[in-house]
Amino acid sequence: MQFGLAFSYPFQDKDWIKKVGIAALVSIIPIAGQIIVLGWGLEITRRVIRKDPTPLPDWSDFGGHVVRGIQGFVIALVYALPLILLVICQNVLTFGVRAISSSSYSGAAFSGLAAAVSVCFGCVTFLYSLAMAFVLPAAFGSFAASGQLGSAFRFGEVFALVRAAPAPFLIALLGVIVSGIIGGLGVIVCVIGVFVTYAYSMAVDGHLWGQAYSQGVAARGAQPAGA
Repeated sequence: MQFGLAFSYPFQDKDWIKKVGIAALVSIIPIAGQIIVLGWGLEITRRVIRKDPTPLPDWSDFGGHVVRGIQGFVIALVYALPLILLVICQNVLTFGVRAISSSSYSGAAFSGLAAAVSVCFGCVTFLYSLAMAFVLPAAFGSFAASGQLGSAFRFGEVFALVRAAPAPFLIALLGVIVSGIIGGLGVIVCVIGVFVTYAYSMAVDGHLWGQAYSQGVAARGAQPAGA
């Protein structure tokens, strides 16, 4: 893994200001903008996997970024479904316990139970969130390499990539955390700065995803998805 390269490569592109700047402008659009920029990031993943000498894409293929972004959102949503169900169960159980406690003489005991339920579910959701962030690069990489949405849902192959080379995926996870921190720094500069740093962080994430996927494929001695 070339960890530092993921953070420095955008500046090696002579048109990086325009490319990242457009990504920042697009990301201003609520929800849809972030999805589109995700598609741009997944194009970076595809280029890294294919060893394209110009990994930072321009915006001439805007429609392609839109489609990839929607597909990437679907992938993330499917992998997040257990997390969503856990949160729903937590809220339902906590609400039920609190409702009982408010109409019971043992209100203090039920309040303690509600707190215990929240803590237990909180721990499980936190652990699943980490596991999901650990596995998603393999799913995104499989999709980016093949261009087929179904590749991301061949769960056996996705998990096999992570098992074959856990270190690169761990490094990618750490890199995504660091890029997320950088993305948040835009608030310190000014409100508009957060969109610029978000676009940059997505460029970093896309590169890390491509590197981790390529390492996983190499460790398995397999061909990239769709090859």
